[in-house]
Amino acid sequence: MIIYNGPSLLDGKPIVAIAIRKSGNAKTGDMVQTYILCRDIDPRDANKTGADYSICGACRHRGTPTNDPNRKLAENRSCYVNIAQGVLIVWKAYQRGIYDTATGHDAIAKLGANRMVRLGTYGDPSAVPSYIWESLLSKADGWTGYSHQADVTGADYRPDMVMRSADTEQEARQAWRNGERTFRVVANVSDIIRGKEILCPASKEAGQRVQCQACKLCAGSSIAAKSIAIPAHGAGKNNFAA
Repeated sequence: MIIYNGPSLLDGKPIVAIAIRKSGNAKTGDMVQTYILCRDIDPRDANKTGADYSICGACRHRGTPTNDPNRKLAENRSCYVNIAQGVLIVWKAYQRGIYDTATGHDAIAKLGANRMVRLGTYGDPSAVPSYIWESLLSKADGWTGYSHQADVTGADYRPDMVMRSADTEQEARQAWRNGERTFRVVANVSDIIRGKEILCPASKEAGQRVQCQACKLCAGSSIAAKSIAIPAHGAGKNNFAA
């Protein structure tokens, strides 16, 4: 169901947030998945042209916009999400009008009730007013969430709700000094800072010993735990070094 349809808090352009209650994602488990999308632009085109700033903001893993007719996505995109799969399916379904709208706190709360919720399966939750997420999580069993928008004007960045996506050790250490917890993509397991970070339990390197729906560690500063790190993975893994 559609839980938000309005201006992005990052640049004011139209976006939608859609909650999908069933998921077969092997890493996360059957969590409520939330997709934050440019409302009127094919997500591949949004990424290629840079219009995805509306939903991804300051995330450096978006890649470099290009007008190369032979490319479908931005250059050097290092994001783990494969836009041509679930993201595109949800956007096309939205364009066909198959999703109803959940209006008001009670209707949105019902979607997350007694479930684990993933804030931002694609897109950054800070692009959406946090009262939407407060409603969705109000009766949930727990959640995961990540944001690159800590320093972006207008973003509704909630470190109590999301992990700060840190791209460097320096950025992570600054966040820790601010009382924030971080989620950091690293080149190798050896880059993880002992005493401050632990390896993501759902990662391949950790033996995928637990799914996100059972782990529950990526819930920002709402819980007292070490920060999380994971080696580069997913669709953009080969561009991570760049």
